[in-house]
Amino acid sequence: MRKKTSENNPSPTSKDPSSNSISTCLDDNLQLIEDQFKNSNDLQILHWNYGPGLDQTAFSVYFDTLVKSNEKNLLKEALQNLVTHEIGPAMMVTVEDVISFFEKNGVSSPSAELLDQFDKAVTSILSGNVVIFFNGWNKALAYLALDVEQRQASEPITEPSVQGPHVSFIENLDRNIGVMRSLLKSPKLKFEFFTAGVESQRKISYGYMDGTVNPETLREFKLRITKIDKEEILEASYLEEWIEDSLLSPFPQVRFTERPDTAVAALLEGKIVAMVNGSPSILICPGNFMEFFMTSEDYYYRTVFSSLIRFIRVAAFIIALMLPSTYIALSTFHSELIPTVLLLAILNTREGIPFPAMVEALIMEFFFELLREAGIRLPRPIGSAVSIVGALVIGQAAIQSQIASPVMVIVVALTGIASFALPQYNMAIAIRILRFPLMLLAATFGGLGIMVGVILIYLHLATLRSLGQPYLSALTPLDLKKVRDAFIILPRRLLLNSSRDRHLYKKIPEGKKAK
Repeated sequence: MRKKTSENNPSPTSKDPSSNSISTCLDDNLQLIEDQFKNSNDLQILHWNYGPGLDQTAFSVYFDTLVKSNEKNLLKEALQNLVTHEIGPAMMVTVEDVISFFEKNGVSSPSAELLDQFDKAVTSILSGNVVIFFNGWNKALAYLALDVEQRQASEPITEPSVQGPHVSFIENLDRNIGVMRSLLKSPKLKFEFFTAGVESQRKISYGYMDGTVNPETLREFKLRITKIDKEEILEASYLEEWIEDSLLSPFPQVRFTERPDTAVAALLEGKIVAMVNGSPSILICPGNFMEFFMTSEDYYYRTVFSSLIRFIRVAAFIIALMLPSTYIALSTFHSELIPTVLLLAILNTREGIPFPAMVEALIMEFFFELLREAGIRLPRPIGSAVSIVGALVIGQAAIQSQIASPVMVIVVALTGIASFALPQYNMAIAIRILRFPLMLLAATFGGLGIMVGVILIYLHLATLRSLGQPYLSALTPLDLKKVRDAFIILPRRLLLNSSRDRHLYKKIPEGKKAK
């Protein structure tokens, strides 16, 4: 129950409205708190009396929706600590004893701190702390008592795997950092923190391996990330725009992951990871073109199988990007390149179609993208069913009504399946964007248009950089040591770099035992 502060309480000084410091007058602090959090019905203010004759006053303030129910009587706990460590009977405690005790001994809880600025007290309350103001003292005690419902770690949704760890990051930043530290027990692993946003005050962290990360890359990253001060960062993807070199490039320049093993592997390779409290996604930079075709699961299988799967992903990238435009160019300009039997079959299926191949492809691609988005936005139990049934029904209806040919339906379906085979969703989005300009070039200039489009894409990739690093590093300029892990995954014995590790994997002569 809230009580009005006693009028007999001393008020040595009044708070200067222009000052940001906490006032020694309890009534001034109470008025500022009530003005600051006006119309916040979940704010709780508890008034306390202590000392000889219970004439000393204080109040604690917290949000009932953020604080644990058993952490609300922290003034009693503070006074009990004072009695235990300092003077004796609780009835003899005065405000001078409180000030002297906490100024000399600090606070007994590791999650508590002393505050001397009013704006820090406000931020502390909004962060789930219980803040205690004492009359006659220009400081406040803040105890962390945050209790917000959090999701338990589960299997990654966007990166499922058959073999390997089945745990994902969650929305708690400290928990995510703890998971990475448990997997990578090295003093070289560094994490730095800062806060961004005027209203959200979102906690952001980035980590790297000291001695492994490129110093120039790290310096450039810090230069860009420190520019985020007033931007409201609500999710890790908000950081992408501040880090990437080219804002207009369709190709992603950073990676995202929900898997701790992927983040740890990136740290060991000299990458930088960035995290935002409240987001389960971890941003990995700088990005490399070939890394968007890799998964941590590649290293959990035998090298022959993993290399085959990686080649399939590269082939899927080419199919998703060029199959519709290739079909348009062949059927419109270069029909002599199609075998006669296949050409006759295509002509038979296109008989009666009122649209040219380009318009037909645009119509089918538009409805396929529409079905894809509908499947994502619909509730999960019915989303996949609606997507499959919708594709089958619309495809069959389009063929029967002679709006699209069966070959075009097959081409569009294969293109969609190939885009699903890419492990990084943001790379699949880039292909969806570039597919349409290539289709226009193919419909206008045929094979020459496709060649011009591919050359322009390659020139863009060759000049693109991520945090100052070449986007096609290991491919241009050619680096055989890096290429060996880009397309073909060699056995780990051949990937070891240090002489010490190579010595450990030397073959032991037959008949001898390792000591």
